[in-house]
Amino acid sequence: MGIMRIQFDNVVQRFRVIRERPDTLREVFAKLFRSHTSRYYDFSALNDVSFCARDGEWLGVIGRNGSGKSTLLKVIAGVYKPTSGKVTVNGKVAALIELAAGFHPELSGRENIMMNGLLLGLTRREIADREANIIEFADLGDFIDSPVKQYSSGMYIRLGFAIAIQVNPDILLMDEVLAVGDLLFKEKCLEKLEGFREQGKTVLLVSHDLNAIRRHCRRAILIDSGQLIADGNPDEVASQYEELERRLAERVHTVPTQ
Repeated sequence: MGIMRIQFDNVVQRFRVIRERPDTLREVFAKLFRSHTSRYYDFSALNDVSFCARDGEWLGVIGRNGSGKSTLLKVIAGVYKPTSGKVTVNGKVAALIELAAGFHPELSGRENIMMNGLLLGLTRREIADREANIIEFADLGDFIDSPVKQYSSGMYIRLGFAIAIQVNPDILLMDEVLAVGDLLFKEKCLEKLEGFREQGKTVLLVSHDLNAIRRHCRRAILIDSGQLIADGNPDEVASQYEELERRLAERVHTVPTQ
């Protein structure tokens, strides 16, 4: 059956959302006397989610914007501690969730390699030994010594992906990574990821590109409004998502105008 890399058991992730933040002390007192209504509410980004992923598995994560996909990845990465439920992660995790996450805009690409490598658990010696491979894979030319605030989104992905794969993770989390960058770099990434699969590494791929999910993943889950509503064959799960989108579009077009 293989090693269980990720296990979610009835996971709930709630956030407290402030309805309105007063800007001045006068507004604070005015609101206290004017109304007793709550100035915040709890929002469930994940609601009773259970699933698992084993080594060597490519798991596609599908859902509309705001459905909870990125929150799910951040829980796995340890960015968020779940409100309730149990999360088990077995192995080293590397995450490509946000383009600028972990990068210092004023530092060069080369300097950010060192900083990101340390954050991901490598020693200075290990980073120095792998720096040439990272720079070669990222293929940024002279920009490697320029501040990353000058980088395009595609260049961020090149550098972030190059660092992540050199960490040699057991679990790689990717949020819309394949949607950014040129075709040649995407193919190079996919070739590397196929090698990961052969080595028994687990990849979670969040993407709105259903063709990419169907092509690369052997299993997919569908998240909607924080709930897992489908888990299985990528073709079937993608079709359920397309049907969900179609019904929502019909509902919007049938709402009577005032």
